[in-house]
Order: sequence, then C-alpha cells, then structure tokens
Amino acid sequence: MNFLSWLKRPWVHFVVLGLLLFWLESIVFPPPKPAIGPLSEARLETLQQQWFTSTGRLPNLEQQQRIVQSELDRDMLFQKALAMNIHLYDTVVYQRLLRNMSFLQLADGKTEREQYEQALDMRLHLGDEVVKRRLIQIMEQLLLATNPPVAPTEEDIKASFEARKQELHRPPRYSIEHLYFNRQREGEVDKVIAAINEQGLTAQQARSMSSPFLPGYIFNRQTPDQLARHFGASFVTNFEQATPQAAHWLGPVRSTYGLHYVWVEAIESARDATLEEVHGQIQRDLELQAKSKALASAVENLRKDYEVIL
Repeated sequence: MNFLSWLKRPWVHFVVLGLLLFWLESIVFPPPKPAIGPLSEARLETLQQQWFTSTGRLPNLEQQQRIVQSELDRDMLFQKALAMNIHLYDTVVYQRLLRNMSFLQLADGKTEREQYEQALDMRLHLGDEVVKRRLIQIMEQLLLATNPPVAPTEEDIKASFEARKQELHRPPRYSIEHLYFNRQREGEVDKVIAAINEQGLTAQQARSMSSPFLPGYIFNRQTPDQLARHFGASFVTNFEQATPQAAHWLGPVRSTYGLHYVWVEAIESARDATLEEVHGQIQRDLELQAKSKALASAVENLRKDYEVIL
C-alpha cells in the first residue's frame, strides 16, 4: 500500500483535521497567562508610608506608578521562582523555614526534614519576606546570567569622566587642631589667645586651657563636609569666610557648640580629579548601570509571560 492510498483513508483525514483544529485553537485561544496584581490597598498604603519615611514627603503620581511597578515586578520574580521550584533546593530558604518552625514551637520531636516538609505544607514560604527576598535575588542572578551586562570599555570610562568632571571635582582638605570653649567659658578665649601668642604655645600645649570636645582635637585632611559632621555647618562657613592660611592660627571661630581657636596645619586646595584617581569608581558605576539596564531588560521580557494588573 503506497503513501497516497494512506492519505485517502477517512481516519487520516480525521487525525489531520483534529491536529489542525488543536493548533488553531492554541493560536486563537491561547492559555491564560498567570496574573500578577493588583496590589491591595493595605500594601499600597505600606509602600507610601515607606516612601514618606525615607523622603519626608508622599510620592507624586509618577513616583507612585514606579513604586507599584517595582513591587509587581518583585511579585512576578517571586512567582517565577516558585514555579521553577527554586525554593525546594536553596539552603537559605531551608534554614529559614526551620527557624520559623522553631519560632512557632512546632519543631519538637521532628527531624529537620520533617519540620521542613511541614513548613512547606503549611505554605510558610509564601508569607515570609526573607524567603521572598532570597528567591527574588536568585531570579535576578539567573536573569543576568541569561542576559549579561555589557562591560564598560576604556572609551566609556573616559567619556564618563569627561561628563562628570564637575561632580568629581576634589574639594579642599584641611588639617587642623583646635581649642574648644563651651558657652560657659567663651569669656576666657581672649586670655588664652594672649597666652598662646606671648608664650608661643602649640595647640597641644594649650589644650588644658580649653574645654573637652568629644569628637576630638586633631583632624587631618578633612573636606568641608567632613568638618561639618564634627563641628556643624556654621563652623565650616565661618572657618572658610575667615580665609584660613597654613601654619597660622585662626579665630576664634564660632560653631553650634561654642567657640574654637584653630591651628591650621595644612591646606590642600580644591582641584579637578585625575582619571587615574577615579578610574575604579567610574568603572564600578558604569558596571552597576549596565547591570541595572540588563536586569531591567530581562524583567521587561519576563513580563510578556504574565498578565500584570496595575
């Protein structure tokens, strides 16, 4: 019996037609995608509160949309990890579930394996934020493995350096030693300054005539921002307005704490950074940007497999 005679049989027509209809059905009526979202009112309120805590203000509409999208992406990665059964093979998840069982006082008389299996039966892994963060982290690593970021070239680093020159500008640095006078002893400052000038005392020799200062007395190669963390912003403003000179006394300079008589040991002027100084920093920044871009692209592709409801 030849091939053409087989094609004439009714049951062959029936099988071919059935396969064709099955294929058409999958095209016209594809299976529903897993749904992600929408977020509950309670979760939205929590996200808004977290934003307010970190920024001091409520998010605007655009920021709110980004927050919601980010949270839905986390849910999507979590669901994908669960679908891939990653939680069944990760030791961090295993140990976390054992700790949860112990906390719930459900571990007595059971082996670790029995505790773990009971935790899975109780679906404890679904409501644990530590487990969720761990699985999301693993999914991000897997996505980056399949969509690796492009490493920055030397040309990229040089171009970024030129574009960020103002940002990378090196502020001045001051090496100082000071005498501190709290508000109760401010009236003694002139007397101490006179003694220093008459006897040629160093700051260390004259320290006993001043008040204790908890952050210390000697500060080497400090930027204005670093000095502000020790003395307050008003001290830095007053200090720089007084035009400090290396190897000279300055002051008294007022801060939020009192008065300071300052010995300026050395000054390093503000200057532009060199490429050699910031090469590593720029490279790390570009690598981080490339990683974020690659991950965002991979997450966007993954969204095609889900119905994301904002």
